[in-house]
Amino acid sequence: MNYTCDRCYGLLEVIHHDIKDTWIDGNREGVWRYKPLIYPGIEDKFIVTMGEGNTYHHRSQKVSQWVGMDEIFMKQEGNNPTGSFKDRGMTVAVSEARRLGAEATICASTGNTSASSAAYSAMGGLTSYVLIPQGNVSRSKLAQAVAYNSKIVNVPGDFDRAMDTLRQAVKTDPRLYMMNSINPWRLEGQKSITFEIMEKLGHVDFISVPAGNLGNTAAMGKALSELKSIGALDEIPRIISVQAEGANPFYRFWKGMTKSVVPVKADTIATAIKIGNPVNWKKAIKAINFSNGIVTSVTDEEIMSAKAVIDASGIGCEPASAASVAGVRKLLQEGSLDRKDRVVSVLTGNILKDIDAIKGTAGELTFQDLMDMAEIPASKSVIP
Repeated sequence: MNYTCDRCYGLLEVIHHDIKDTWIDGNREGVWRYKPLIYPGIEDKFIVTMGEGNTYHHRSQKVSQWVGMDEIFMKQEGNNPTGSFKDRGMTVAVSEARRLGAEATICASTGNTSASSAAYSAMGGLTSYVLIPQGNVSRSKLAQAVAYNSKIVNVPGDFDRAMDTLRQAVKTDPRLYMMNSINPWRLEGQKSITFEIMEKLGHVDFISVPAGNLGNTAAMGKALSELKSIGALDEIPRIISVQAEGANPFYRFWKGMTKSVVPVKADTIATAIKIGNPVNWKKAIKAINFSNGIVTSVTDEEIMSAKAVIDASGIGCEPASAASVAGVRKLLQEGSLDRKDRVVSVLTGNILKDIDAIKGTAGELTFQDLMDMAEIPASKSVIP
């Protein structure tokens, strides 16, 4: 199974011909509500779904005041079945794997992809293999893959080394179907984030998203382009792609610091975007150019400050998710945004995806740790 072009060696892209004005299937919910622009031809007998999508757009006065924006929405992708936006892509990718008659799926992952791939593969009756960068995965996320009976393979090194191993595996074993965002069907499912925003909120000025492998940035650009092509979009929201400072090769390229996207040794507390060699960078450039978007970078301190406010608002998220809010705050302070702009920040993962990050240090949280964090003496009742 090919995932790259035989001529230019670039990543393949799904092109829908004869797109009709109707982009919503009113008989469906969630991701598959947008089947006409995601996978119009697939038969229902192949579709594997757990009701993913249809996530909520939260507003919080506390977050709004901290950021400085009058109107900022947070799209909580942590409400998906396995706790992250990855479920949107997996429902489509696993469905395609079944249509092709694949025997097994395989992915390289820092956590969320492994959890989602394992769950959807299990539901679809496929064996799941997960390659993880040894010692660089949240225990919470890895536990999901284990629970869903995935076969775990430790790869010495970082995520990019795991990706190299993955590419070699799918080349040598045609029974394996790749589940990373190199697979263009993953991005087709992820487009539904944008479709939901536009259907439910109407006009927005900016859509902010964390940027690791740049799959969401690419998917958002493709979604906006398709909506524009069928006349369903008057004004194009500008995409904000936010990288962590310790894993920001796309930002460095965009700012002219490098002539191309030069891989870096990724180092950030935001494990979900701890990727030094993003495979979707060329598609992401296309998305940013089409939407007249912005690429920015935030520090781990800025990420964790944003997470603390989001958590305290009752919404909660994993560290990488908070980058989308931290990026908006930084851009507003720099003058790139106006406080009157209507902004949607995508929170890509649930707060329970990385419980160690709640304390900010590795290691198991004891009951006393939690009591200390809450400033409640363990020996006293909290009720008078």
